[in-house]
Formats: sequence, C-alpha cells, structure tokens
Amino acid sequence: MDSVVPRIVLASSSPRRKMLLHQLDIPFDIRVSEIDETIQGDIPAEEFARRLAFEKAEAIARSLTDTIVIGADTIVVDERGILGKPQHEQEAFQMLQRLSGKVHRVITGVAVISTYLPQNALVNHETTQVKIAALSDRDIQCYIHTGEPLDKAGAYAIQGKGAMFVEWIHGCYNNVVGLPLFLLIRMLKNITHSTNMSCGHLLS
Repeated sequence: MDSVVPRIVLASSSPRRKMLLHQLDIPFDIRVSEIDETIQGDIPAEEFARRLAFEKAEAIARSLTDTIVIGADTIVVDERGILGKPQHEQEAFQMLQRLSGKVHRVITGVAVISTYLPQNALVNHETTQVKIAALSDRDIQCYIHTGEPLDKAGAYAIQGKGAMFVEWIHGCYNNVVGLPLFLLIRMLKNITHSTNMSCGHLLS
C-alpha cells in the first residue's frame, strides 16, 4: 500500500514562517488562529512559548480532519523576562536599549497536531542565544525609522536590517527567524511514523 501524503496547515500569518516552511518543499495551507497572546510572567518562558504554540495549532485542528497542523510562537527573553512585540516606536526603543550589549534567549515553541486517526499531538521548543552589540541611541533611532522593529518580538529582525546589530548567535538561526526547521522535521517524522503517511522525501 502506498503511503499517503497528508494535508499540512500552518497556523500562522507570519511571512517569515511561511518563507521557512517553503524551504522544505512540502505543500501547505495557511489558517490563522486568533488566540490571546498576552504575556504571562508567572510561568517559565519555555512553557509559555509551548503553550501558545499548542493553543494556536489546537484552535485550527479542532475544526479539521485528515490534517497535520503546525503551530509556533517565538518569544525573546532576557534576565528581566519576556519581551513581546512593541506597540509603538517608544516601546521599540526601550526594548532595543534593554537588549543592547547583552545576551538574550530566543525561544520558539512548536506544536504539531495530527487530526488523522489515531489523533496525536507533539509539543516542543528550541532555544537560541543571541548577543546584540552595544547600540547608541542614534543606532536605535535609525533602525526604528526603517519600520522593521514594530511587528517583531524583541523589536528586531535577524533576517532583515536588524542583522547588523547581531554580534553572534549560539544555536539554531532559523529559530531566531521564527521556525526551527530541524526540530520541526523531527516532530513531523515522529507524528507520521506510526501511520502509513509520508511528508515527502525529506521525511522518508
């Protein structure tokens, strides 16, 4: 019996996650879940990222059958806690000042839910350390004026102009962009292993 290539849905509107998933040459659809992403400082950052990833995937998966749903959530964490997406330029400025000259963590929670029978769900996370160079107020203002920081966790984009401030990283680069592909591939392999399914030659 030939293996079945499942329908895959990405539960995210992020153009960066869409770009990364396209690299795998696996067909997928996009469905956006509307869940509350209010930062909760009373739980560990890793657990928070994993919880949001699962909630995003589960919100889409509950209305689908014969589908594998991928959810992800990326957060930036320093010694003071979680940094979300800045709501305005002043908040972006404060975030970049906070990260300037220091090492922080980027954590992406990933959830993969199969709505095939038997149903299954996997949740994991990836962590990357990032060192931002010491930034002057002028550096920060010039970057903010590009408009890039305003929809990014931690107010910078490593795949964009924000790369000029990244002194080094330790860990998965794609994780900082928004979707750790190596981790995702392992999770997809595991969730399809017990069924007669394949996600193409990358997962064979």
